[in-house]
Amino acid sequence: MQLNDQQLIRVAKIASIAIGAIAILAGLAFEGMNVTYLVGWAFAIAASANLPALLMLLFYKGTTKQGIITGVLLGTVSSVLWIALCPEMYKSMYGLDPKNAWVPFSQPGIVTIPLSFLAILVVSKMTATSGDLNPMDGPIGSVS
Repeated sequence: MQLNDQQLIRVAKIASIAIGAIAILAGLAFEGMNVTYLVGWAFAIAASANLPALLMLLFYKGTTKQGIITGVLLGTVSSVLWIALCPEMYKSMYGLDPKNAWVPFSQPGIVTIPLSFLAILVVSKMTATSGDLNPMDGPIGSVS
């Protein structure tokens, strides 16, 4: 399904409002938390979603659109879930004993970034056809 320019702008506006509302609610919820954790988590989520996608697009010719979508979604969701289940959240947000946390440490990147790489690789291999080109090949991504 192709969207025209007006529909794309409408979708972007709705997404901006939704993300802004989520950010405001998160800011209120995390008001009393240590800022260093919050900054680290923001970078971990961004790195889990974006780093594997960018590197795979640049250096792996077999990368497919489906692989990138899967990697970005899995990187984002897995890092957010990791953070939600970490000891710092158990202590600061939930008021529970951090020893009962489901994950052993608070910074998810060491697990979620490789997970995103793996997802991109596996899904790209599964969805590759003989005519697939890396988005960096061809007229838009070429440097020539």
